[in-house]
Amino acid sequence: MDAISRKHVPLICIILFFGFSLLTAEKEIPVTKFGQNVGGPTMTFLYCYSCGYRKAFDDYVNILSEKYPQIKVTGGNYNPPGMNMYFSKMIFAIKILLIVVIVSSYDIFGALGQQTPSWWRHLVDNKLYACMMIFFVGNMLEGQLVSSGAFEITLNDVPVWSKLQTGRIPVPQELFQIIDNQLQFGDKIQENPDFVK
Repeated sequence: MDAISRKHVPLICIILFFGFSLLTAEKEIPVTKFGQNVGGPTMTFLYCYSCGYRKAFDDYVNILSEKYPQIKVTGGNYNPPGMNMYFSKMIFAIKILLIVVIVSSYDIFGALGQQTPSWWRHLVDNKLYACMMIFFVGNMLEGQLVSSGAFEITLNDVPVWSKLQTGRIPVPQELFQIIDNQLQFGDKIQENPDFVK
């Protein structure tokens, strides 16, 4: 019994590492904030970080800070729909597990009482190549799952632009026109002083 438990210690460690990496695989993109005015209008950009739209967001922050210094701009990652984020986390955990098992040369099939296949021996014999391929293929699959293509813009919690609906990012002049229309409309509305909140 003692020999069996010593034999399975690496497998138990790998399973624990796999479980831990699955729980901590969250790739949180920090929310970016610009502007100091708390009470003014707020504009929120939700963009696909894996699509490379962070640069477009940064460009819009710079443009908007010059033209509309009173607008507080925030931005963050647009989470993919459905189960894609969970599948991405699962692929990340499997990728890490496979790399650890290959680097440690642990014989999974021998631990299960089966004959080791030749393809697994080839992977263990060529550790560097196998780990690089697993890493790059895993990253490609993760990127495809979390890639939403989104560049969604809201002004004061009102949607003003959606790349998912229009298929493109707005040019600055279009966004300026939308902002001017929204701010003019907002300025014309006067709050009723007798309204009870």
